[in-house]
Amino acid sequence: MIQVDVTIMGQPYKLACREGEEVALRQAVDYLDQKMCVIRDAGKIKGTDRIAVMAALGIAAEFLSTKTEAGPFADMTVADVKQKIAAMHTVLDAALVPQENLL
Repeated sequence: MIQVDVTIMGQPYKLACREGEEVALRQAVDYLDQKMCVIRDAGKIKGTDRIAVMAALGIAAEFLSTKTEAGPFADMTVADVKQKIAAMHTVLDAALVPQENLL
């Protein structure tokens, strides 16, 4: 396990993760920080604990919406979705290279 120093809504935290998972942890922290800051900046909810709960509920709803039986990702894991998105980025990057030469 390694220790990672992060900041969420201006507060420092020391988190632990397995080696090789630091990038994923930092991405999760960045995502959570963005969600919490949007809620805080809206000014309707006060208190870090309440903001954290609202952010967690929003993230849970996002996750569950991808797991519905009728959803486009119903039969896929999160890893499968990430892999498909990475493949799409590769295709898009390859398609955009000729366009860069035109500019």
